[in-house]
Amino acid sequence: MQRRRFLGLIGGGLAVVPLTLAGCRGHQHAHILDDNDDDMVGSHQAGAATFSPLVAEATDKLLGQEMAGIQQVSLNEGAVQPKRICFFGIENESSEELGDFREQLFEIINQRISEAMAFDMIAREYATAGLREAGLRPDQLYLPNNQRLFASVMEKQGQVFDYILFAKLTSGTTVSNKDDKQRDYLLTLKLINISNGRMVSQQAKIRKGYHKSVIGRAMNY
Repeated sequence: MQRRRFLGLIGGGLAVVPLTLAGCRGHQHAHILDDNDDDMVGSHQAGAATFSPLVAEATDKLLGQEMAGIQQVSLNEGAVQPKRICFFGIENESSEELGDFREQLFEIINQRISEAMAFDMIAREYATAGLREAGLRPDQLYLPNNQRLFASVMEKQGQVFDYILFAKLTSGTTVSNKDDKQRDYLLTLKLINISNGRMVSQQAKIRKGYHKSVIGRAMNY
């Protein structure tokens, strides 16, 4: 009896109609990039395509500017030992978190400086230990008295250096509407010669556009 009643409900059109949802299932995949492949452009924030050229341009311009003076000295006085640089990392004042790019950018700058024949890098472990012993922060090394204190501590460690390198990343955002925006990334490098207090500075800038599109999804009931 119950079975006949159930079949009757179906025949009378009272059965529940199955619901179907039309949508897209998420699918993630990865692939290895060859050395000659372009860097991927981040859809929501800066990535390799932004940071790599910023670091390369700013570092090369700074070293090229300072190297001209070093080469002139070498012509006048003969062979000159590579100038040693203390570098503590990048100060991030942009609107984005650097995440794991912070350490990678430090290593890239470190490598480019080390490859320049006129310069050499002090290991960051020594520089960090010297700051700790002197009771200083990197931003306090703009003051000459603090530079002399830090240099004295480093000399006791056998880590005499010639320059302090500062790096700062900033950004500026322009919103054209709620879905589109432009963000300008600026990397500034400052190199201070602790023997005479002379500072040279170079910058690199990249503009990047971000666009948001809304794709509707059909649903059938």
